[in-house]
Amino acid sequence: MSVLPDLHQQYLQACQNLSQPENPFIAYMLQEADKNDKIWTKGITLKIAGNNHLVPVRRVTDEDLQALAPVLQNTVFVTGLDLRYNVLTDDGAKHMAEFLQENSTLRYLNLMFNDIGTSGAELIAKALHRNETLLYLRMTGNKIGNKGGMYFASMLQINSVLEKLDLGDCDLGMRSLIAIATVLTPNKSIKAINLNRPLLYSQEEETTVHIALMLKTNSSLVELHLCKHEMKKFGVERLCEALYENCSLRYLDLSCNKITRDDVKFLGELLKRNQTLQILDLNSNRIEDDGAICLSEALALYNRTLQALSVASNNISGKGLIALSDSMKTNMELSYIYIWGNKFDEATCMAFSELIQTGRLKPNCTDVEPYEVDGHIHLAEVSHGLKKHYYWTPSCGRMNNKDANASLAIGAVSEY
Repeated sequence: MSVLPDLHQQYLQACQNLSQPENPFIAYMLQEADKNDKIWTKGITLKIAGNNHLVPVRRVTDEDLQALAPVLQNTVFVTGLDLRYNVLTDDGAKHMAEFLQENSTLRYLNLMFNDIGTSGAELIAKALHRNETLLYLRMTGNKIGNKGGMYFASMLQINSVLEKLDLGDCDLGMRSLIAIATVLTPNKSIKAINLNRPLLYSQEEETTVHIALMLKTNSSLVELHLCKHEMKKFGVERLCEALYENCSLRYLDLSCNKITRDDVKFLGELLKRNQTLQILDLNSNRIEDDGAICLSEALALYNRTLQALSVASNNISGKGLIALSDSMKTNMELSYIYIWGNKFDEATCMAFSELIQTGRLKPNCTDVEPYEVDGHIHLAEVSHGLKKHYYWTPSCGRMNNKDANASLAIGAVSEY
């Protein structure tokens, strides 16, 4: 009978060596990991997330990470580490950087919403100059700023292993966004990047122009998130022009921008000619009926590659929503559509109810569900979407529920 690695005992010993108390939350999670029979064959992801509501949590500090790092360094079974929503600072980033420089097994690291700043970003980015195993890094929500973004841009010039990088909500500025776009132009390893919610103080959309120039040349990027970039007509036009020449991008996220009905005509023309895009997220813009009709015409008559479309919260009324439902009757490739937050009339409710009842639209592939009251059909919201669990994961049920995270089912870049 095989003896499993005793991570818990190693952690207690490390705490004693450092003369510091153990973190009971870390101790509990390591005990659970020790019981996992799959640890030998598949490895495990240690989920020490500070927003766990099922067990008592004492959030991980810099001192806790100092004790945990040597334990993880001595085992080959931990392939993923989830430390989101803790209180790690730049001192903790120092311990993590030392760990990354020597580790040869970690594939996934989630540091989402800690307190890591510019100095910590520098340490982690420089550690990735040498690291040859990490595939997916989430720095989401750490306020590394423009300077921190520049360190990651420099890292992307050297690291040839990292496939997925999330710098969303990191307060990136114009200079770092332009630098990242520039280094991604020749980069062949990055397949997915999240640049959501930068801090931009210009209305000229210079960053979008540089990202568009990168897309003309880059042949490896599959997934691009540009949420909250204040994007308008000029930026959308530049992106669409670039995507006429791009043959790799499958997932384009333009949610929470300032895209209007007049701007969508560029996306409509793109859909007529593009043969690679599979997911288009336009959630929380303002495309209205005219924009929805423009998209529906392209989808009904020309495009046969797009599989998922989100137009939730776009001020679309019955006319535009019915046009989208009609396009699904001729376009058999479009399988996922998300429409909640728009203006539903009875004709809209009937149209989508018919799509679901006939089997053309599967109930788990949309965010609405029909119900009847006094002979009238209405639509209720259901918790389905492209990436519902981006900021949080449910306490119960499956964390990677494909109904709530359809983008994983369609175009997942990696298992994480």
